[in-house]
Amino acid sequence: MMPASNLALITGASSGIGAEFARQLAAQGYNLILTARRQANLTELADSLQLSHNTLVEIIVADLATDTGLHKVLERIRNQPDINLLVNNAGFGTHNKFAEVETEKNAAMLQVHVTASVLFTHAALSGMLANRKGVIINVSSLAGLIPIRSVMYGSTKTFLVNFSEALQVELHGTGVKIQALCPGFTYSEFHDTPQFAGFQRRKIPAILWLTSEQVVRESLGSLRHRKVICIPGFQYKIIAIFTRNRLASFFIRRIGTRLFHK
Repeated sequence: MMPASNLALITGASSGIGAEFARQLAAQGYNLILTARRQANLTELADSLQLSHNTLVEIIVADLATDTGLHKVLERIRNQPDINLLVNNAGFGTHNKFAEVETEKNAAMLQVHVTASVLFTHAALSGMLANRKGVIINVSSLAGLIPIRSVMYGSTKTFLVNFSEALQVELHGTGVKIQALCPGFTYSEFHDTPQFAGFQRRKIPAILWLTSEQVVRESLGSLRHRKVICIPGFQYKIIAIFTRNRLASFFIRRIGTRLFHK
């Protein structure tokens, strides 16, 4: 077992937002359990953090789209009841229409985004409730608030928002904080997968792009407040306000869909 003081577990930690959570939490004195599919990336990150911050880092190589990988991480959480920060960040997207995406790919997205997040949250809560403190960050997306991406991606991210809000109500007074992190377009390897072949970042207006550093900084900073939903970036906060108007929301969805599917 890892030492319990300031211990965080981060899924999807090999790059992008997950890796940035690891860097910023290590700088705050956290020991880390990092999990992702790519061992080389995890090892490189772990070595860097241990050297620069003198933090303890454990890596777990696991593909959460498989039952074996999911239960490997789940058992690790159950065996470490003193995890006080869980970041459910693992995820991926697709660029095609729902009917064009393979059934297996849709099922994998459901497992990675929804099933893994629910099971890991449930497992981590046991220790957090006993210790009367803890934080769980479910990395959703602006697509969880505005359906502008693929059907399954937006739907699973919407689940994470609703799940986080309902769970925080249930956990009122327990000392456990839940956050649904809803970033917009973020510079990372997210769009570099085969599913996004042909996607061109330059087609998205520069003002809409965030950095992983900004997303994580705003996420951790917002934990001081009571709000469950964290929307990084002033531009996306404004967009979220407009979505409350039905007519404005309709046009935002139309524009967003055209931009994303260019």
